[in-house]
Amino acid sequence: MEQTKLERLKENLAGMDGLAVAFSGGVDSTFLAKVAHDVLRERMIAVTVQADWVPERETKEAEEFCRAEGISLHKVSVEQREVPGFTENPPDRCYLCKKALFTRIKEVAATQGISVVAEGSNMDDLGDYRPGLKALGELDVKSPLREAGLTKAEIRAYSKELGLPTWQKPSFACLASRFPYGERITAEKLHMVDEAEQLLMELGFAQFRVRIHGTVARIEVKPEEFGKLLEETVRRRVTGHLKELGFTYVAMDLTGYRTGSMNETLARK
Repeated sequence: MEQTKLERLKENLAGMDGLAVAFSGGVDSTFLAKVAHDVLRERMIAVTVQADWVPERETKEAEEFCRAEGISLHKVSVEQREVPGFTENPPDRCYLCKKALFTRIKEVAATQGISVVAEGSNMDDLGDYRPGLKALGELDVKSPLREAGLTKAEIRAYSKELGLPTWQKPSFACLASRFPYGERITAEKLHMVDEAEQLLMELGFAQFRVRIHGTVARIEVKPEEFGKLLEETVRRRVTGHLKELGFTYVAMDLTGYRTGSMNETLARK
């Protein structure tokens, strides 16, 4: 019988003496942390990053999950000034950020006697502009989900089978990905984006992004939810709240939600 991708993942993990999982609390890293802990038990730890560009709700959910699963969680606090080039937001910002963060994560792992660090990217992450993957390669960070050939859809399906609360959680990325390249990233604007997206979550949107262009908010939701966003009460609540946060204009992207929309400007250059 052909080996399933989940079995392949477990077999790969079982061959490790110890493992530190970079844990965000998202769909992919939660699945990886769960399987790695089931296989390695006390030889596995999770390391989560606390920073302005990480939504507070994600950090809290990561903590709650590790507490419930009995996973040893270690925290790394990072400030913008500790990541060279982050504030200036160049096209390779993700590379600079990943290099700095995973260097710190590896240091934390080393204090626990663990030399191997892994992250949760999957096969679908190979199809977009991902400069951060270069940094992972340079630091020898493992990507067990990609090595097992797992796609996002498969990870969600396995997560459902395992009873993980994240199996249908919306996909999130670093809040810095909401800024056009070259636009300066500030703590104030990161907060504006975070609070704006928190509202869309509370309103029940399935998948969304609030991209920031100066003081313009460009909202992306799935096309099937355009009607919901345009309902009078929802529209008024969204525009009113976002203007209170500091946005001058609030716009809806007619193309709809898609990952990496800020990378579309790179294709024109």
